[in-house]
Amino acid sequence: VAVKQVSLGKQPQMELIFNELLVVGDNKHPNIINYLDSYLVGDKLWIIMEYMDGGPLSCVVKEVLMAEGEMAAVC
Repeated sequence: VAVKQVSLGKQPQMELIFNELLVVGDNKHPNIINYLDSYLVGDKLWIIMEYMDGGPLSCVVKEVLMAEGEMAAVC
C-alpha cells in the first residue's frame, strides 16, 4: 500500500478532500489506483491507497517526453 499524508491545517477547503474520498471510496476499477481507507492521525489525514510502482503519474509526465499516442494510452 501507499500512504498519502495530508496536513489538514494547510488545506483551505477540507470539504473537497472529504468529498473526493467519498467518491473514490465508492468507485473501483482495475485500471485505477484504488482508495482503501483513511485515518485521522493528529492534524493529518492518512489516505491509504494501492501502491503504484514508479511513483505518481504527475511526476512521470513531468520527467518523460511522450508522444501523443503514449499520452492517450496512459490517460
